[in-house]
Amino acid sequence: MTTSLHFLVAGGGIGGLAAAYVLGRRGHTVTVLEQSAAFGEIGAGIQLGPNIFRMFDYLGLTEAINEVAYFPPGLGMNDVRTGEKVVRVALGDAARAAYGFAYGVIYRADLHQVLLDACRRTPGVELRTDSKVESFSQDSRGVTVQLTSGAALKGDALLGADGLWSRVRQAIVGDGKPRVSGHIAYRAVLKREDVPAHLWSDDVLLWGGEKTHLVHYPLRRGELFNLVAVFHSDKYEEGWNTFGDTAELHQRFADAVPQVRELLGKIETWKMWVLCDREPVKNWTDRRATLLGDAAHPMLQYLAQGAGQAIEDAVVLGEAIEHARGDVEQAFQHYQRARYLRTGRVQLTARFYGDIYHASGVARELRNSLFQSGKESAGFAGLKWMYEGIDPQQLFNA
Repeated sequence: MTTSLHFLVAGGGIGGLAAAYVLGRRGHTVTVLEQSAAFGEIGAGIQLGPNIFRMFDYLGLTEAINEVAYFPPGLGMNDVRTGEKVVRVALGDAARAAYGFAYGVIYRADLHQVLLDACRRTPGVELRTDSKVESFSQDSRGVTVQLTSGAALKGDALLGADGLWSRVRQAIVGDGKPRVSGHIAYRAVLKREDVPAHLWSDDVLLWGGEKTHLVHYPLRRGELFNLVAVFHSDKYEEGWNTFGDTAELHQRFADAVPQVRELLGKIETWKMWVLCDREPVKNWTDRRATLLGDAAHPMLQYLAQGAGQAIEDAVVLGEAIEHARGDVEQAFQHYQRARYLRTGRVQLTARFYGDIYHASGVARELRNSLFQSGKESAGFAGLKWMYEGIDPQQLFNA
């Protein structure tokens, strides 16, 4: 590294902390501005594809992740109304053989904690709470961030990692509210002892049906059982921590097979969120300010890549800054050019997979036929481009 810079990071979620860690370990000074009173992560489990484990390896975080992750033996899909097995793909050694890295699942809070601990160990990373970014301005020498508290901070550059409703994005892209998908998700976690043996599955298992699906898998080495139920709805409420309507959930899954209905009945309280994304954009940078994660390319959860793409962003950003030798504006342009097509492809493919999971009629039959064929273009195999991931050190060598 030739130049030490001071980065301001709006948002202390997975993407913001990943970026802070990447930049801090390269010798830069980083100030993370988290709007909440404490650092933490809302949500339940998330899936981690091999492309994300490639990033953990690059960042030296594999051991810490492995201590809290769970590695399912398979990834399967059943029909939620008939119980028919649509497809099952072996993971474990098969995923490592195919992609070089594992496929795992993790409690979102555990992933966030690993990154938070890494930042706390890294000199030059300052973590600030109660620091919501209101606005920012910039000139040729740097960026000034105005907080809602009235305080102002100066740095060499600003990273907007402030999520789906990003204020930094509105200043750069200005595309208004997110796109509401019409799908709503309910999430909950059970202790292992609360799951009857006949309902337990070591696999990541998705029950897909017309305008509904349920996905479940173990967490924390099998100590917990994560459930996410998704259905089509006209409801819209911002945020990630609203209580769900249990009666509506059971109504939507009234035609599901008995084991699905029994499993849903084990949960008394659900948290819900409305699934939103945005249209992919080619530019999310304005001179010394750029975006990453959901602020740059929010996506539906159907490929389980939101956190993973944010971590990839952070790694590529670090490489771009190194490659540009401290020229922030040039680095940010390199970074987004290296990312926008890949992240845009994930955004659009996630929408498509939402349609696939919720298919009916001829679309359902076609889905089942393609997934069961095992052909390279279908299902898990058809996502090879995504799971192979990126080699950050080769991005800017040409």
